[in-house]
Amino acid sequence: MKPHRFPVFFLLLLALGLSAQTSPFNIHLEPVSIPGLGGVQSFAFGQHAGKWLIVGGRLDGLHRRQPFAAFDIAGHNNQLIVIDPANQQKWSAPLTALSVPLQEQLSATNMQFHQEGNFLYIAGGYGYSNTAGDHITYDKLTAIDVPAVINAIVAGQPYATFFRQITDPQFAVTGGHLSKIYDTYYLVGGQRFMGRYNPMGPTHGPGFVQEYTDQIRSFLIFDNGTSLAAGHFPPATDPTNLHRRDYNVTAQIMPNGQEGLTAFSGVFQPTVDLPFLNCVNIDSSGYAVNNDFSQYYNHYHCAVLPLYSAQNNAMHTVFFGGIAQFYDSLGTLVQDNNVPL
Repeated sequence: MKPHRFPVFFLLLLALGLSAQTSPFNIHLEPVSIPGLGGVQSFAFGQHAGKWLIVGGRLDGLHRRQPFAAFDIAGHNNQLIVIDPANQQKWSAPLTALSVPLQEQLSATNMQFHQEGNFLYIAGGYGYSNTAGDHITYDKLTAIDVPAVINAIVAGQPYATFFRQITDPQFAVTGGHLSKIYDTYYLVGGQRFMGRYNPMGPTHGPGFVQEYTDQIRSFLIFDNGTSLAAGHFPPATDPTNLHRRDYNVTAQIMPNGQEGLTAFSGVFQPTVDLPFLNCVNIDSSGYAVNNDFSQYYNHYHCAVLPLYSAQNNAMHTVFFGGIAQFYDSLGTLVQDNNVPL
């Protein structure tokens, strides 16, 4: 398992006019320093009116490789953080006002999430559960009223009534992605990890259970603002091509103009501990593996910016950072098979 850190910055897209160059645009990154804002990684987030709501993740950087220390309780993000990047302000509130099941899931790492209108939906995630007495992958789907929570935290008011949660084993996933195509939600890839992480494998030390979903799980969310439910469709299962986690799945406009998703790279291949170099395209009719595409960088989850030109029906996806099997050395592609686990 691998959490990743996301820097806080503004993306200024310059010269978005099209040209004959490989990249028909330029991107300028301007660092922003917000007083009192520490590092957080592998979190979920929502946004409203220029403010960001940060949920879960870890505060201690790259996880340690000793089972007794990996993903320890001290590194959990046990607060809700609101950020105003334009005015460089932050506010926070502890999770202790919420029920124990909400506190536990919302302090997890590598949750899957998607915001639809005012509601941020969070599925699964991995972390220590005091209730279970062990590290688990949570079987929860939580809905958060983002504007209401942001406004309450900024004003120092109660916020517990703006959270709802259901239990469903289909959501016991970490390191996958939750996205939406038209009216249907897609939980793509990921794994169910139970127990303490151990780089030596599941039979060493305390041991653990690691089960890749090998699936694209599609479902509908029924939410009237009070009751919350999910209706599942039969999943697409492919142990060869969907055996992926801790990677990037991004929104795409397909060549036919329809909405879709692309699962880029991911770890690890079923027969060797190396990332996938191909991608998987997903739309409302199914999925297709693209073996004509080779991705050498950004194999692990990182910040991603999809850009679409309606005039030219051209799709571009920009990746920022991300651990990989390859790296650039003065213009030369260098292969390093010692990809972090």
